[in-house]
Amino acid sequence: MEKPKDSKHLACNPLFLFSFLLFFSSIVDLRGLTVRAQYATPAQVRVGVVLDLSRPAGKRSRTSMSIAIEDFYARNPNFKTRVSFDFRDSMNDTVGAASAVVGLLKTQVQAIMGPQTSTETEFVAYLCDKAQVPLLSFSASTPSISSSHFPYFIRACLNDSSQSVPIAIFIQHFGWRAIVPIYEDSNYGSGILPSLVDALQPVNVRIPDRAVISSIASNDQIEKELYRLMNSQTRVFLVHMLSPLATRLFSIAHKLEMLSEEYVWIVTDSVGYVLDTLDPSVLSSMQGVVGFRSYVPLSNKIRDLSTRFRSRYMQDYPGSNVMETNVYQYWTYDATWAMAMAIEKAHVTNPSFLVPRSGSTDLNALGVSKTGMELLNAIHSTTFDGLAGNFTLVDGQLQLPGYEIFNVIGRGTRRVGFWTQEAGITSEYKNNGNNNNKLKAIIWPGDLTTIPKGWVIPTKGKTLRIAVPVKHGFAQFVNVSEPISNNSEITGYCIDVFDAVMKKLPYHVSYEYVPYKDSSKSYNNFVYQVYLNKFDAIVGDTTITANRTNYVDYTFPYTDSGMSMVVPVKIDTSKTMWIFLQPLTAKLWLTSLAFFFFTGIAVWLIEHRINIAFRGRKWHQVGLVFYFAFSTLVFAHTEKLQSNLSRILVTIWVFVVLILTSSYTASLASMLTVQQLTPTITDVNELLRRGDYIGYQSGSFVVAFLLKRLDFDPRKMRIYSTVDEYAAALAKGSANGGVSAIFDEIPYLKVFLGKYCANHTMVGPTYKTDGFGFVFPKGSPLVADVSRAILNVTEGDEMTQIQNKWFFEPSACPSQTSGLGSSSLGFRSFAGLFIITGVISSLMIIFFLVRYIHRYRDELKGLFRDKPTAFEKFRALCKHFDRWDSSVRADMEHKKSTINVNEENQTALNGDPVPSTNVVENNNVMPDQLHIEQPEQQLRHQTSPEEQALELEQIYGR
Repeated sequence: MEKPKDSKHLACNPLFLFSFLLFFSSIVDLRGLTVRAQYATPAQVRVGVVLDLSRPAGKRSRTSMSIAIEDFYARNPNFKTRVSFDFRDSMNDTVGAASAVVGLLKTQVQAIMGPQTSTETEFVAYLCDKAQVPLLSFSASTPSISSSHFPYFIRACLNDSSQSVPIAIFIQHFGWRAIVPIYEDSNYGSGILPSLVDALQPVNVRIPDRAVISSIASNDQIEKELYRLMNSQTRVFLVHMLSPLATRLFSIAHKLEMLSEEYVWIVTDSVGYVLDTLDPSVLSSMQGVVGFRSYVPLSNKIRDLSTRFRSRYMQDYPGSNVMETNVYQYWTYDATWAMAMAIEKAHVTNPSFLVPRSGSTDLNALGVSKTGMELLNAIHSTTFDGLAGNFTLVDGQLQLPGYEIFNVIGRGTRRVGFWTQEAGITSEYKNNGNNNNKLKAIIWPGDLTTIPKGWVIPTKGKTLRIAVPVKHGFAQFVNVSEPISNNSEITGYCIDVFDAVMKKLPYHVSYEYVPYKDSSKSYNNFVYQVYLNKFDAIVGDTTITANRTNYVDYTFPYTDSGMSMVVPVKIDTSKTMWIFLQPLTAKLWLTSLAFFFFTGIAVWLIEHRINIAFRGRKWHQVGLVFYFAFSTLVFAHTEKLQSNLSRILVTIWVFVVLILTSSYTASLASMLTVQQLTPTITDVNELLRRGDYIGYQSGSFVVAFLLKRLDFDPRKMRIYSTVDEYAAALAKGSANGGVSAIFDEIPYLKVFLGKYCANHTMVGPTYKTDGFGFVFPKGSPLVADVSRAILNVTEGDEMTQIQNKWFFEPSACPSQTSGLGSSSLGFRSFAGLFIITGVISSLMIIFFLVRYIHRYRDELKGLFRDKPTAFEKFRALCKHFDRWDSSVRADMEHKKSTINVNEENQTALNGDPVPSTNVVENNNVMPDQLHIEQPEQQLRHQTSPEEQALELEQIYGR
């Protein structure tokens, strides 16, 4: 075995030295690489920015981005990427913005931010989609620009359509029914309209008009458009345009006194964001304006940014007016952070574009980014707590936190409330609905503190043209004396009502009546003329129907509603042998019989064990039950009742019988003595079954009702126009060229019966209709006020005076009902009596049974003990119940012995022999089981019936 080498030999070994040096050098190299990696320069990632640097908005955005990127990397110094902005000036021109983007794409930037306006952004979005480079915008709010149309577009601000719902809820909150949008003639201005229309429909708000103003329009053109709006009814205006055009609009509107009482002006966020930066002279022309803008709660980060922004802006642009930060600066700041975070997350360092080999234009030579999709996904997934709230993108756009509602007062704005998706309109932000639907006081234009009505009848507008129907009959409703000439006199019930209603309005409305001669052909076509804007309203006997409300609006009805039919009446001379059954209906007869039986059985149950009159053979007892009950009809019941329970029961029943017999007698006497008038037809189905002809009024909607709902044959329907034609047709009858019935609305039938009530009557069911109403165009603001005025007129004496003027008073015509036959008495008229007697009878029976069971509970237990089945127990119970009450028997014996003693004493005094009596010694034998014990048999030898009755009464009387 070799000895190990010592250390000297190992140290001198060349191989060992070489290995040691190699290992040491490798360690040194690794440490050097680590140190170099630690202090390596982060990769620069170029991002193009297109802004309008000639305007304050572009300058403010550039300053905000510079501060944001410095803050981001100050907080994240170890990130391996650094965003380097390449700013380009769009020079407030769409082509300039597109040219700047093309230049940036040629230099192969990884992403683009901006441009400033929606018009520029839409053009640029096409270029970025072609190059597959993400486009992050913090100011383009037009709904038409979205990720669904431009996949590489990301919106880091709010969509304009998100304020449509708050605006609609705000309008509904104050009860306005119409609004006129005034918007810029551009994609930005018109982009809000689709969402605004969708939001207004559920709250029933119309857009009767709109004003489109070009951004390059002259002041004269703006003034002309505003003059046009002054002559319209609506006074609620929504302004959606960029601030340069909006300031001119309000200056001119103020000069035209359109910022006065009765006007409502609402501005969207495009104006609301910059209000605090506007000149005081512009704000003075906007007093009372209400607006919406995204709400960002004031925080320490925002205060710090505002301070540094003012200092930095003065350094970047010396001599410029320093403005306060607004939400645009916050969105720009957050968008910059989102871009830097996404670039770090996607590890995008070196630009990589697929450039085509040849291209005839600059656009073809742009190429396609290889890293664009990866960076786009990183931006979409980025989320953090930003200055403007939680930065989260859904469908490529920023989510809505809430809106602030402000009021322009003095030299600034005053916050009056908020709107959030969770709580709606509130006075405090995110109060979870504790102060729902409340706003702080708003100062409206003209220093008005009350809510403006929102519409007026323009003094410079036209006189309302009111169409009236030209009728050939029923002149009481509308009568046009000379429909062909221009000097026709128009009178009638409908005319007087409308005149009275218009006088009740709180303002003057100028109108004139215009006869429409073709109204009698079809009232549907007559109403449709308002929808065609040929008339401003219709006054007449126009019925409110569901189909017509699709085209026009109706006021509240001012007449009775319903439709029925009139038929002739005839004298009923038939008297049948069974007429004595007619005073009561079949249901009442059956109910009365049932209660007769029930009352008899109830009395028998209570009296059977204690009253000998209710005992005997079975069939004798059955007959007695029915006899006793029916004998109460003539109060001939002679059986003496022993129990107070049965006495109470019979007393109540006799009262019910008294009322029944009295009513029956009165009704039968009426049927036998009064001359009866009966309708010739009583049911619509009878008309259909017989195939009779029917009539209706010319032009009425009744024809559609008869065809669709009642299924009448149109060949069996005849048209008439006047009450005289109605009467003549009914007099002829269906078989002689006339009709069997006339169908019409109740107001017309009342007019007919007012003249021909003696021989006609209204019968059949009343079909529901909505009555007569005044017709106005769809969404007319007059409808609500006229409806309120109708209520004021109909609830007062004025409506009664108008009715008495045009229609027959009830006293002018004999009562139809005086000659009509008496109807049968029904069960409902006596239901209360039956309920009372039924309840009392039931209570008496229950009380008797409870007392019976309690008294004989020990005996019943003994009887049931040996009876295994329910049937045997029931038989035993019946046998026990059938026994004579022992207490009553003892009482009878006591009374009988007392009577015998008295008789013996009397006989002894007279000196006569004492007669013998048969006394029953066996107390267990029932009186009805041994004939010798029956009192009747004991007294059968009495000399006279009177003495026998007296003896029985003395024995059993209690």
